[in-house]
Amino acid sequence: METFCQPDMKNTVIMGIINVTPDSFSDGGRFLTPDSVKHQALRLIEDEATILDIGGESTRPFSAPVSVEEELHRVIPAITAIRSVTDCLISIDTTKAEVARCALEAGANMINDISGLRMDNSMPELAAERDVPVVIMHMKGTPQTMQEAPFYEDVLQEIDDFFQERIAFCQKNGIKKENIILDPGIGFGKRFEDNLDIINGLAKFTRHGLPVMVGPSRKAFLGKITGREEPADRDIATSGAAVACVLNGASIIRVHNAALVADALKIADALRSRGDAYTKTKDPGHLEPLAA
Repeated sequence: METFCQPDMKNTVIMGIINVTPDSFSDGGRFLTPDSVKHQALRLIEDEATILDIGGESTRPFSAPVSVEEELHRVIPAITAIRSVTDCLISIDTTKAEVARCALEAGANMINDISGLRMDNSMPELAAERDVPVVIMHMKGTPQTMQEAPFYEDVLQEIDDFFQERIAFCQKNGIKKENIILDPGIGFGKRFEDNLDIINGLAKFTRHGLPVMVGPSRKAFLGKITGREEPADRDIATSGAAVACVLNGASIIRVHNAALVADALKIADALRSRGDAYTKTKDPGHLEPLAA
């Protein structure tokens, strides 16, 4: 995973979302068969997604949890279907160690845990044992409670304190630091203004020397800004947010529509690279111009 998960990498990585659920807030019910999953996977890869994130339990606000058996019934056929057509990187989006274990056995490469390894005591041991990358996300409460009047005195500091504690926890439990990816959890127990503050302040989290992943895709705060009520109508707004995230320090962007962010992220990468060169040069006036 070192090839794309370094915080100083030149090109932003796109993680494409495939929710194999009937009730996800944006694409619920669209990818419930192996053929539909394969089609979407190949489309995301063609649109420059490097990782495919497979989720079998909706984490939208106030969503109901599903059983291990039901989640396995949804995600394992999806991962098997993807593996039949591509060797791309696959992430399993789950808080359950048994689901993660079966997903890794079926061909997944990494774990994306919205609870930050807090919901299942067996998850840290599994991640350490399998030596796979794991996304540690910040969430206040659970999907069932997270939007019940969330409040922060200082949202950036609270998230950073959480990351510091979780990094120490992971290392204490045998997870290599280089396998940790940080996600501040846009929309997970956050107010409108918190989401904006997080994007503006992402650089605070890069101090840990780890990749920062952000998932602004189609989120409600974008709808509030643009007036777009339907999540699927927020892809252009997602591109704008994604560029801001990259310029502020994100290195992985999780999205539903890779095609509409890929070119925008290339611009962001060029600007970020140019900015890095500028700050490292004593005489920025002598930098070579970018090709027209």
